[in-house]
Amino acid sequence: MIRIEGLKKSFGSKVALENLDLNWAGGEILGFLGPYGSGKSTLISILTGQVDPDAGQVQILGKDVRNLGVEDFAQLGLMSEALGFYETLTVYQNLSFFSRFFQIPMQVVDDLLKRLDLWEDRDVKASKLSMGMRQRMLLIRAVLHQPKLLFLDEPTSGLDPTLARKIQDLLLELKEKGTAIFLTTHNMEEATRLSDRLAILHKGSIVECGSLEEIGQRQATGEDLVTLSYRNGRTKTVPRAEVSQHLSDQVVGMESREMDLEMIFMKLTGASLYES
Repeated sequence: MIRIEGLKKSFGSKVALENLDLNWAGGEILGFLGPYGSGKSTLISILTGQVDPDAGQVQILGKDVRNLGVEDFAQLGLMSEALGFYETLTVYQNLSFFSRFFQIPMQVVDDLLKRLDLWEDRDVKASKLSMGMRQRMLLIRAVLHQPKLLFLDEPTSGLDPTLARKIQDLLLELKEKGTAIFLTTHNMEEATRLSDRLAILHKGSIVECGSLEEIGQRQATGEDLVTLSYRNGRTKTVPRAEVSQHLSDQVVGMESREMDLEMIFMKLTGASLYES
């Protein structure tokens, strides 16, 4: 479903993607985990034909992304502000337009609006929506035609836990109905709950890829880890054997940790998504 070989992309002197390779058959949720600026959004932009790569081969649905036609794009779903919507129209009017385009009954839209707590706001103009409301409207637009392949870039970022959970439940149902989902996130919990297969992106390259079980088996070290808490609120996780190197009067607490996805991410990238 997605095949990438030697993908490179830079913006001026900034390297966004470097020698990235991926071969994914679909049929599941593929999570891309990485911090902001790791290249996740650029990758989706290239896969959906919005940005041209500098080098490498990129195929989706068996075709070069530069040769996709209207019938191919009709099989895709993309949650993105870049696609735009009509600011002067209401939520309902915007979604009605897209439902007619895809010949989808409005009952499908109604059900999604209710499910994602937008039904009461269906008559609000798009220009008046909060960020969270816009996010949910964009998601509904992306999934209402049950696409063959769905691209989501940080779909729950900034949402409260209840709404995030509702969106995650919806995505799991879509997967069961046959939609392959390409998901980027910097949320460890979300990546763990949703991803059948996970790719860890660091400085524009994939440094690990596989099921959570496969990654855990490959990256397990058997050594104990300790999380240090500092007076300024920061945390740092280090091997137990190195704790003495990090002790100071600023350390206010220590906690033993088992190897988990966060620890694996730190091992591969040298940083924790949760350090603050």
